[in-house]
Amino acid sequence: MPEMRITEQRDGGVLTLTLDYPARRNALALPLREELHRILESAQGDNQVRAIVLTGAGGTFCSGGDISGMDVQDSEGGRERMRRTHRIIRLMVAGRIPIVAAVEGWCVGAGLSLACACDTIVAAEDARFMAGFGKVGLMADLGLPYTLPDRIGKAQAKQMLFYGTQMNAAAAERTGLVDHVVPNGHALPKATELARFLAAQASLPIALTKQILAEGLDRALEDERNFQTACFLSADHAEGKAAFLAKREPQFGKR
Repeated sequence: MPEMRITEQRDGGVLTLTLDYPARRNALALPLREELHRILESAQGDNQVRAIVLTGAGGTFCSGGDISGMDVQDSEGGRERMRRTHRIIRLMVAGRIPIVAAVEGWCVGAGLSLACACDTIVAAEDARFMAGFGKVGLMADLGLPYTLPDRIGKAQAKQMLFYGTQMNAAAAERTGLVDHVVPNGHALPKATELARFLAAQASLPIALTKQILAEGLDRALEDERNFQTACFLSADHAEGKAAFLAKREPQFGKR
């Protein structure tokens, strides 16, 4: 297995988590998902953790899901894969701890989902955002059909999800996808500054506010679980995955 890990750094009430999977530009492989869930669940029970910063190593936030590790054979496997991933999204969106994303470089697919599950997104000027799920015959997941329209509205969300176009940091700030744009190399310091502010606030009002704002999340994730499982088992996903691994354009709709 290539080296992959999530590093943890504590500074007072702020816990900084760094995705580090250099072979795949921090793609969210299954082992990383399991580790992220373990850390987030542990943090929920640690009253000393009052804010979290999520970032990526090597100048990339997250390049998406690890396509090479997608091998769903039946509906039970697809639903279980989504169930395990959704544990992360519930902890991020509806959990008690506020989370700030520090985005440098690419934030694509599952990476975009992770960023949008955070409460605040800080982006460097070189950050690039894209959904990209359609290229491999999948719908957006990890809560993105819920969190993206919540940030930028349904009409703008459709443009990102249907067309798969890139959005730079300046455009992302204009649409509301990003909350702060900073010079390259300064996303993490700015995110840490904001996390320290949050860590110094009364924690219960923040936790309850997150809970209220997450109303409807469970229904959205259950729909996503069923719909994405159907996509996993489709001929278009098989073609999209094969095309991605072969570095060619997919030919959808052909049987």
